[in-house]
Amino acid sequence: MQLSLGKNIDLKRNSGLDGRMKIKTLFLTLAVSFAAGAVCFAADNPQMGTWKLNESKGPKNNTVMYEAAGEKMKVTVDGVDAKGKAIHSEWTGMFDGKDHPVTGNPGEDTRSYKKIDDRTLEFTSKKDGKVITNGKVVVAADGKTRTVTASGTSADGKKFENKATYDKQ
Repeated sequence: MQLSLGKNIDLKRNSGLDGRMKIKTLFLTLAVSFAAGAVCFAADNPQMGTWKLNESKGPKNNTVMYEAAGEKMKVTVDGVDAKGKAIHSEWTGMFDGKDHPVTGNPGEDTRSYKKIDDRTLEFTSKKDGKVITNGKVVVAADGKTRTVTASGTSADGKKFENKATYDKQ
C-alpha cells in the first residue's frame, strides 16, 4: 500500500522537498556547531573576562574586558590616559594574526592578536598601515593575573617600552 500526500511528496520516495530539507538541516547543524565551538573557545579561554590594571604595578587606571561577540572576540578598554583624559576603545576580531579595526583610539586604526598558546597572545597595533606597537599578553598559570608587555613608537616618534599587570575581576 502506498500512501500519497501530494504531487511531489510520498512516504516511500525521497522527494525534491525532502532533499532541500536535508540540505537546510545540514547547514543549520553546521552553523550551530561553529557557534557552539566559539562559545566553548570563549568559555575555556583564560584571557576572557574583565581585567583591572594593578595601579601599584602600572602607570594608568585601565580596565580591559575580553568577551565573545558571536564567532569573534571583543576587547574593550576603558580608563584614563597619561594626561588624565578618559579613554574608551573597542576591537572585535579573531585571534588569527590578521588586522581588525579599532574604534575610539586615535593612536591606532587596526590591531591584530595571534594566539601563541592557551595563556599567551601576541598583538600588533597599526596606524595608517604602519606598526606602532608590538606586545604580548600572558595570563598567569593560576588565572588571577596577566602581564602585558609592549614596545613601539609614540605619535611624536619616541621609542617606548611598557609593562603592566592586571588582576582578574
